[in-house]
Amino acid sequence: MGHKENLIRAARECLLRTGYARTTVRELVASSGANQASINYHFGSKEALLTRALIELNTEWGELLFLALEGPKDSVGADRAEADRGRWERIIDSIQANRELWFVNFESVAYTQHDPAIKAMNAEAQKTSRTALAAAFADLGEDADPEHAHAAGSHYYSLLVGTALQWLTDPAAAPTAAEIVAADTRRETHEWA
Repeated sequence: MGHKENLIRAARECLLRTGYARTTVRELVASSGANQASINYHFGSKEALLTRALIELNTEWGELLFLALEGPKDSVGADRAEADRGRWERIIDSIQANRELWFVNFESVAYTQHDPAIKAMNAEAQKTSRTALAAAFADLGEDADPEHAHAAGSHYYSLLVGTALQWLTDPAAAPTAAEIVAADTRRETHEWA
């Protein structure tokens, strides 16, 4: 493995361990075995290296989300609420199993204001996530009305982000999959007790 690959691997590890803002050149050098000149030669700056690693981690985050949405084949034939509960359970399990990855993605939002590459990455990830969520939770695939798919995808993306934030910061009070589905069902039917 060359210096460039070692730097990307080290940047990924540092992002997951200490985050974007707290990762230093010294830490990248120590973790990669490369020197500071290698960072500048291959990437131009520490920030460009971290952004490259962040984009890879964001892709990994998306792959984990899509796996949770697909889930096992045993959900075929299950009623809608049961299938949705299973999806939310898999999403919550994925959040708990990949806490560092979720934290890094939340942290990246703060950098969208100053880094066009991170802003573009986040915008594309949101678009892809909305599309996948609309298909999974509202059966709105590629042939659906784009406005309906966007609205449904945005709704479920908001639920996803809010759920993740609660499980990351206060898991004892975070909603269960059953509670999310029950609240969403009540919202759809306007049956709040």
